[in-house]
This record gives sequence, C-alpha cells and structure tokens, in this order.
Amino acid sequence: MGKHTVQIDVDYLGDLSCQVTHVPSGNSFFTDAPLDNNGQARYISPTDLAGASIAACISTIMGIKAEAKGIDIKGMKVSVVKEMVSEPTRRIGKFDIVIRFPHKLNDKDFQLLSNVVKTCPVSKSLAPEVDINFKFEFAE
Repeated sequence: MGKHTVQIDVDYLGDLSCQVTHVPSGNSFFTDAPLDNNGQARYISPTDLAGASIAACISTIMGIKAEAKGIDIKGMKVSVVKEMVSEPTRRIGKFDIVIRFPHKLNDKDFQLLSNVVKTCPVSKSLAPEVDINFKFEFAE
C-alpha cells in the first residue's frame, strides 16, 4: 500500500481557539484550550481530539470488518475518557475506552470484532507511554 496524504489546515483565531479544516471536503470545526490549561473549553481541545480520533477509528475499522462479515453493529457506541498527566511533561496519560455493542454477539463475531481494536492506526501512532484500556459491553 502506498502513501496516502491528506491536507488539514489550522487557522489560529486568537484567544486560544483554532479553526481546523479538512481540505479535501472543506469541512471545518473549532478547537479551544481546555479549562485546566488557560482555556475556556468552548470547543473540543486538541488532546480531546486524540480520544475522539481513536473512538472514530475503532468504530470505522470495526464497521469495515462487520460489513465484510455480515455482522450488524449499527448503533454501536464508543466512549472515551482521557486522563492527562503533568510529569515529566504535560501529555495524555491514559485513555479508557468503552465499546458498547447494540446487541449480544456470538463468540466468533465478538472475538473477530474485539481483536480489531488492536489494529487501530490512531492508537498505534501514539507514544507507548499512553495507556489505552478497552472494555466491551452489550446493550441488552
């Protein structure tokens, strides 16, 4: 597989806020510094985006695998709790991720989909010091 590049532009708007634009689609959103780091938390913070990226990535790659195998996971929810640390420097310390399937899966399908989390390109791109924990639940 060759290189795939995507351009993302960030405009600093002042007051610790940015506008992030996905150039191929033209869609954009805003970020803000968090309350605990001089911000007003009007929008999602850059480190919060890392957690959102993992959740969306896991959902997407599970969706790809589920569609290929005819497994219905529509309505699956992924929640992420991010924990920051300040020593030795301020950084993301941990993500606790709960993946809630909309219904009980048989053992084979659950095994297949729960193993997909290990292939998430976002989490594989983070420093090994970032602790990532997964928990699986069923809506029923």
